[in-house]
Amino acid sequence: MLSTMFYAKNLPNWERILRVIAGLVVAALAVYYWPGMIGWIVAISALGIVATGLVGFCPMCAMAGRRLAKAAAKK
Repeated sequence: MLSTMFYAKNLPNWERILRVIAGLVVAALAVYYWPGMIGWIVAISALGIVATGLVGFCPMCAMAGRRLAKAAAKK
């Protein structure tokens, strides 16, 4: 309830789940296959994708004007 006061979610639930799973897999594989600094940089970037999945808001999707169907129907 509190989170809807600050931003409108623009990711459907199926995409949120997919982002979390894919981000965690990419982060784990990056650290495993690229030891050193490059692996950690890729892993931290992948955790940004996980964060967008957990929050339900993607800034790039918002810049492109993407909205959920139920949010667009309210306007």
